[in-house]
Amino acid sequence: MIELRGVSKSYAGSVVLAEIDLTIAPGSTTVLIGPSGCGKSTLLRLMIGLIRPDSGSVTVDGTELTRATVLEVRRRLGYVIQDGGLFPHLNARDNVILMARYLGWDPGWIETRLAQLAELTRFPIDGLDRFPVQLSGGQVQRVSLMRALMLEPQVVLLDEPLAALDPIVRAELQADLRAIFRSLEKTVVMVTHDLAEAGWFGHEILLMRDGRIVQRGPLGALFDEPADPFVTQFVSAQRQVLEIEAGGAR
Repeated sequence: MIELRGVSKSYAGSVVLAEIDLTIAPGSTTVLIGPSGCGKSTLLRLMIGLIRPDSGSVTVDGTELTRATVLEVRRRLGYVIQDGGLFPHLNARDNVILMARYLGWDPGWIETRLAQLAELTRFPIDGLDRFPVQLSGGQVQRVSLMRALMLEPQVVLLDEPLAALDPIVRAELQADLRAIFRSLEKTVVMVTHDLAEAGWFGHEILLMRDGRIVQRGPLGALFDEPADPFVTQFVSAQRQVLEIEAGGAR
């Protein structure tokens, strides 16, 4: 579904991604994780064509992302960012249907699709007339997800969509998102800092460091078969954070 071949990216002479080869299987949920600045969000932006690689190629469902193809391919991709990215001057309804209306899709189909997505994401119908400032953080992310799914994309890309939410709302959305991903059988790529969240969602986890993929595989492999000392260090640090949070909760 998504293939990267020899993809690299640098900014001002600083290497952000170093010649990555990666294939994302169709229908899978792949989670990118690693310390800040390791290149995970850059990798996601390359997949959706928001930035171009310095070398190599990105192919989505057989079509290479180029200046000529990027807009057409991007319409087949859903994209959710950390703060939702909603337009503040549009209500929830207009944020969700913006692209479908722009593309001239049938109004009846749009309304039917909107109702389906509200039910899928458990977003209240009466909330569709509210503006982003009138919505809770969790509701903003549900609207952002509806917008990402509106055009029935083959692939959904999410860049730390739950990071800014409080723990209770985050746990609720985690459960809902996983159920949605499994019911729709979409290809999903998600960025997170949280190893537990990565394990909750991911069929496969890609641990990154300094623009490279250090290890990829299921969560258990990171614990039981670390590829190098950094993997062990990263897992141990995540465990310590969880223990500190649990201790504070008590």
